[in-house]
Amino acid sequence: MRFVKFHFGRYARSPVGALTSGLLALILTTLLNAERPPVTPFPSGGGVRWVSPATMAEIYEEVKTPHKYGIVLRGEAGELVDCANVFRHEGRWYMMFVASQNNQGYETHLAVSDDLLHWERLGKILPFTREGWDAWQADGGLSLYDTRWDDATHELGTHEGRYWLSYIGGAKQGYEPDPLSIGLASTTDPVAIAPWERHASNPVLSPDQSDARDFERKTLYKSAIIRDETETLGAPFVMFYNGKAPPYNREAIGIALSDDLHSWRRYGHGPVINNVGSARWAISGDPQLTKIGDVWVMFYFGAFWQPDAFDTFACSYDLVHWRKWDGPHLVQPTESWDAEYAHKPWVIKHDGVVYHFYCAVGDQGRVIALATSKDLRTE
Repeated sequence: MRFVKFHFGRYARSPVGALTSGLLALILTTLLNAERPPVTPFPSGGGVRWVSPATMAEIYEEVKTPHKYGIVLRGEAGELVDCANVFRHEGRWYMMFVASQNNQGYETHLAVSDDLLHWERLGKILPFTREGWDAWQADGGLSLYDTRWDDATHELGTHEGRYWLSYIGGAKQGYEPDPLSIGLASTTDPVAIAPWERHASNPVLSPDQSDARDFERKTLYKSAIIRDETETLGAPFVMFYNGKAPPYNREAIGIALSDDLHSWRRYGHGPVINNVGSARWAISGDPQLTKIGDVWVMFYFGAFWQPDAFDTFACSYDLVHWRKWDGPHLVQPTESWDAEYAHKPWVIKHDGVVYHFYCAVGDQGRVIALATSKDLRTE
């Protein structure tokens, strides 16, 4: 158990270190799980308002990005780059992304742009700790980002005067090795090239917590934390994240809630997005939320329940009941540089153009690419 290993390493240099590791693990596990709130059940009863197929088709026409601009960010020699999250700050565009050098593990970086097309790397903002539950994995993503579509500023929101990210952390080296948990970090300046401060109570969600649901008992992956001013689900902060379950490593997307952004309770006894198809190993992951009119839109990637890995979306009025798009994918493998995977979306609209950043895997390695609603290669 990662939480226990982290604290045992600290306590081993104190008088408590005389306890056996097994007894200490039992004590800490009991204390940790005693603090876990019960899972909030999904709403019961009828009256669900589903997004209609006609509205789904209208939203597809609004968000589709058929024009592939190409690769916008590459790794250095021996480096993978992944998971672009884009925001605006003081008149410039910034991309939070993750990178793994020599397959050691993911750390979180920042890049800057003035046109969303040409990006300059700035530096690292969430490095390895080299000890504890998140020693060798620090895969960050934006929290409290602007979820508006047509009138978005794309600037980040704050809580308690700070900017926030959530990240998946793990104690092992390699490419996303199990188990992984979710932590939080914050800063007073989202574009400073300096480490964000990790939350004292990390990890805030873990697969070995007593309230972990069946779909998340092996590993937790990328999370999206939004602020819902209307408190549709009874809390101002809503987290969507994908978890992995044994025995087939299938991944699905579920919900957690918070009243203060610090402590989280799980919502619903199962996932809200789960695609199975004919494959035992199927993935629905890396959610991003936006709101078009009165419809919540979740961009996410799918893999193996249909061929390849691709980006798609689902729509909801209440954040719980999601109609999944079953038409053409938003991006999918078509080029040599995204021939293996075209996935992990970050989609925004700016000056009438939809920009869809995604992770492309092909003959150029693992890179960040861009597709758009308008062909910008001719501009």
